[in-house]
Amino acid sequence: MEPESPSKRPSAPVLCVDRPVYSEKYMESELLHRKERTPTPSLIPMSWFPSCSSDRAKAAVLSFLPILSWLPSYPVRKYLFGDVVSGLSTGVMQLPQGLAYAMLAAVPPVYGLYSSFYPVLLYTFFGTSRHISMGTFAVISLMIGGVAEREAPDSDFYVHQFNSTNKTLDTDARDTRRVQVAVALTCLVGIIQVGQLALGLLRFGFVAIYLAEPLVRGFTTAAAVHVFVSQLKYLLDIKTTRYSGPLSVLYSLIEVLKKIGQTNVASLVVGLVCIVFLYVVKDLNDRFKKKLPVPIPGEIIVVIVSTGISYGMKLCDVYHVDVVGEIPTGLLPPSVPKFSLLHSLVVDSIAIAIVGFSMAISLAKIFALKHGYAVDGNQELIALGLCNFTGSFFHTFTITCSMSRSLVQESTGGKTQIAGLLSSLVVLLVVVAIGFMFEPLPKTVLAAIIMVNLLGMFKQFRDVCLLWGTSRIELAIWVVAFIASVLLGLDYGLLVAIAFAMLTIIYRTQSPKKMILGQIPNTALYYDVEEYEEATECAGIKIFYSNTSIYFANSDLYVSALKQKDMEMGITHEVVDGEGSDLQENGQLVEAQAESDSEESRNFLEALSPVHSIILDFTPVNFIDSVGAKAIQAVSRHLNARLWCKCSLVGWYGSVYHCVLSPQVIKEYAEIGVSVFLAGCSRKYAVCLELFIPFGSQCQGCGPSP
Repeated sequence: MEPESPSKRPSAPVLCVDRPVYSEKYMESELLHRKERTPTPSLIPMSWFPSCSSDRAKAAVLSFLPILSWLPSYPVRKYLFGDVVSGLSTGVMQLPQGLAYAMLAAVPPVYGLYSSFYPVLLYTFFGTSRHISMGTFAVISLMIGGVAEREAPDSDFYVHQFNSTNKTLDTDARDTRRVQVAVALTCLVGIIQVGQLALGLLRFGFVAIYLAEPLVRGFTTAAAVHVFVSQLKYLLDIKTTRYSGPLSVLYSLIEVLKKIGQTNVASLVVGLVCIVFLYVVKDLNDRFKKKLPVPIPGEIIVVIVSTGISYGMKLCDVYHVDVVGEIPTGLLPPSVPKFSLLHSLVVDSIAIAIVGFSMAISLAKIFALKHGYAVDGNQELIALGLCNFTGSFFHTFTITCSMSRSLVQESTGGKTQIAGLLSSLVVLLVVVAIGFMFEPLPKTVLAAIIMVNLLGMFKQFRDVCLLWGTSRIELAIWVVAFIASVLLGLDYGLLVAIAFAMLTIIYRTQSPKKMILGQIPNTALYYDVEEYEEATECAGIKIFYSNTSIYFANSDLYVSALKQKDMEMGITHEVVDGEGSDLQENGQLVEAQAESDSEESRNFLEALSPVHSIILDFTPVNFIDSVGAKAIQAVSRHLNARLWCKCSLVGWYGSVYHCVLSPQVIKEYAEIGVSVFLAGCSRKYAVCLELFIPFGSQCQGCGPSP
């Protein structure tokens, strides 16, 4: 294929670099001057405690209370109507979901309403996202329910009847204990999220980036499986034991299948009708979301209609349908959580805190990107920590944002968290005034609401096909997170998933892509010669590329990969026995050295080869440690061989400077007359290489990069 002549190419900007060649000594003495740093005697840097001023104090207050930065300039005419509609729509969703997710948390339904009021109110003042809806969430509620039933199992609350050998379950005592466990767990999550609060104050919000999206999606899909199985007993209205721990989902499913003959037909019919209705409404909302001013509130319609039918037909008395039961009117006075329970809840609280924050920050970033504003990860840590820690004193269980409610809040015109404030007031109205009206509500209706809301999570199974074609490693993370969370439980599953995700990072550094680069004719671009026909190698020069950093875990692999490419380059290393033998150096016979550097020194025989230089592309090298530096020097021992740093090839940004490393430089190649150069090596890593060379160095070049 004929290379395209410059005259035929379309006109393009031309970059020309014209400047003197600088030596390292000149740069250190004339061009560069290191800043003087005064050591601080204290263990904690004083920069952590900046001087106080009115501007700094105002900035700190606005950062801690973001509502103060936007509420004074709130455009009433532009935003208020959308926020009101959005708040009412979201509040209508909060009611049934709060009641339903309380069942998942193994606490009475009214505590779901409490959890839908206090945290949402607090987030209005402390949150930075304008669109996410805080409150109860299925995955978090399920994790709390597993802990509550483990710490307060039914078996601990059977009491003997008076003058009888029969035992009855004391549900009041059991529910009271489970509420105490859930509240204490929320308090501890809040402490960790006040640990998150402390971490947020210390600007530690970046930790969320280590929760890969495939991990979170695989985990939440597994949680959807757990939630679905846990709701089968409410849909069928049968009594089963709730399991927790490894294989709990299988045990629960087996027990449901064993007792399926005890199904309450009336409950099943009501539940299935609700599922069909909710699915149709959800589908209509998705299809006509651009035409509908607000989504059809299918959930509240189902709750109101089924409550009326249950009350009118006396489903509880006549057909023995299990209903919500007593919902006390009004708010409970605040109380201190039972701290004596905290010691047994530490591991669970860590897992719940991680999941809660990862869900919140992920959705917050999605909406922020869509609407063109920024969210502060550290402030989100603070907000979530305050919502959970403060809420635990008002009998709430752990909350985070909900995807379904957040989508409704955003799609109905919500512009700010005024919508969230209004939704919390809707819940408050129900709690203090009309909560008792929902006492005849069948639990199978709440199970139907939960199951239909899981549809979005089950759609995440599509990720498998997508990741199969894009990234097998991310697919492995998704599958491991899903399988581990289904089989081992959500807490251990999350731990296994995170550990596996970390291992994939090691694997990627252990299995980098290795290639020989060639130049595209009439350009300064360099690409893989095996992949592109136009890529042509420069005469006598081989450019080796490996997309990994060099450190203790992969330094040997880097050297092995380089030697493997040597074979493809036509550079073969062969040991010559005996002292005083001659070496063949790129076609020339030279007398072998009489003295050896060490016992490790060997003589290599090289067949005639046109290669006189090898360039190691250090562009992808983000860090190098002492072991990695020694690995580069493992092929170095001989005097006067040269190591070039920062070759100015396009794609290898930065300038050129040259380090003469003596006496240890590129042993194996120096002995056969092949010079080795480093391209794209930043000055920081070049200095690192110099530090690990015991005999010093001399450097010169065309100006290092930072």
